[in-house]
Amino acid sequence: MAGPTLDFWQRRFESGQTPWDRGDPHPQLARWLDQRLITAEHQVLVPGCGSGHELLALAQAGVRSLGLDYAPAAVSAARQRLSDSRLTLAAVEQADVLHWHPEAPLQRIYEQTCLCALHPDHWGRYAQQLHAWLAPGGLLLALFMQARRASADEGLVEGPPYHCDINAMRALFPAEHWEWPAPPYVGVAHAQGWHELPVVLRRR
Repeated sequence: MAGPTLDFWQRRFESGQTPWDRGDPHPQLARWLDQRLITAEHQVLVPGCGSGHELLALAQAGVRSLGLDYAPAAVSAARQRLSDSRLTLAAVEQADVLHWHPEAPLQRIYEQTCLCALHPDHWGRYAQQLHAWLAPGGLLLALFMQARRASADEGLVEGPPYHCDINAMRALFPAEHWEWPAPPYVGVAHAQGWHELPVVLRRR
């Protein structure tokens, strides 16, 4: 498998070397909740949920959610966070997103850190999964990581996080499968010097 291995992610979470982790929910999640793009009527899937900050925020907002993560240490951390909160609206499952399937079609997927954590060789498969998981009309609430490195000028692919160029995203999530909002998309800054583009895609 190209890109980071399960052992890579496990060691990162065990050692606390997770510089992408803000220590809080992503601020864009609160905006989407305020805009009622996510409500208590929906169950939200959070692939690559990491330590579970967004799961906790969703539960606090009265929204049911399911987090997926590859690394047992991440799953354990997220479960502990939820247990400490005593909120019961969220659950966490250890899973490989390239092979996992929901029991029923979903209405909402919150995609923040999973795509940019996967090597681009696996993006096509992951995009197929996202499309298959969502019911027609369901929303993919995506934060496309902008982490371009100078080495990209020489064709090198570095990560994680991998740079989610918006042109590549348009090809990965084509208009025949997804309804795209009109740009511009206002970036959300990250403390590591990156930023993310919030884009809400509707599954056709």
